[in-house]
Amino acid sequence: MSSSRRKASKNPLVRDANLTGWLFISPMVLGFICFLLLPMAMAFYMGFTDWPLLGSSSFTGLDNYRNIMNDDIFWKSFGNTVYFSVGLVPLNIALALLLALLLTKSLPGMGFFRTAIFTPVITSLVVWSIVWKYMLATDSGFINQILQIFGIQGPAWLYNPDLAMPAVIVTSVLKNVGLNMVLFIAALQQVPAHLYEAAKLDGAGRTRTFFQVTLPMITPTVFLTVIMTVIGSLKVFSQIYVMTQGGPSNSTKVLVYYIWETAFKLYDLGYASAVAFILFCIILVFTLIQWQLRKRWVFHES
Repeated sequence: MSSSRRKASKNPLVRDANLTGWLFISPMVLGFICFLLLPMAMAFYMGFTDWPLLGSSSFTGLDNYRNIMNDDIFWKSFGNTVYFSVGLVPLNIALALLLALLLTKSLPGMGFFRTAIFTPVITSLVVWSIVWKYMLATDSGFINQILQIFGIQGPAWLYNPDLAMPAVIVTSVLKNVGLNMVLFIAALQQVPAHLYEAAKLDGAGRTRTFFQVTLPMITPTVFLTVIMTVIGSLKVFSQIYVMTQGGPSNSTKVLVYYIWETAFKLYDLGYASAVAFILFCIILVFTLIQWQLRKRWVFHES
């Protein structure tokens, strides 16, 4: 085997083919190195320094990480990030699956409803957040204007510490639920029809058929959507920046917003890099845990 490989490596045609392959993938490889690996390595190093935006930097070792452990705002931001994820992920997945079940039926107008629900996905997140910020305005907002018609005094949605984060969660779900819905529709259309026929012959009702046939068959797609939604929820920033800017009273300040604020308002790039690396580790741990747990519930996985 080794001699045949040596002969192949000496073959000009094989060398030319390998060179051609490397030339084709070189833009992606260079982009990956320049725009991902090198910035990650630089940010990791900066986490061990006192690196002001202006002025010289100095190596401080683990001081930034020690300070983070005693930073109340960091822990508040971490709690808000978990709150956002716990609120958004189940609601997004459940609503997307429900919409997919409704819109897989061959009824008139299904294409229109699919398009209408998916349209927010391709809408600019900043524009979406600005529109909802005005809709949730205290006095002149569309939501409170509707409530006034029914004699209900609408609250200050984005200025109430108890309501600001739920409001951001709901607007985020409405923005991105269409993507998961499309993935679920594609998965539901791939479920073999004979399984439903067998379940019907066994006398299974709709609920039993869903939990014993439909859901097990689409678990790979459920796994994919959960992974993507969790990672996206842990990286939330634009909605917070546009709608609340971390307020009121830091009730919506999440980790990515805290990183941005520390780096570009307080100009402490070293501390911000340390927080960013902690967030990277959190996302990595969550992803690895979900990857390991898939073996217990994802169909066709060993």
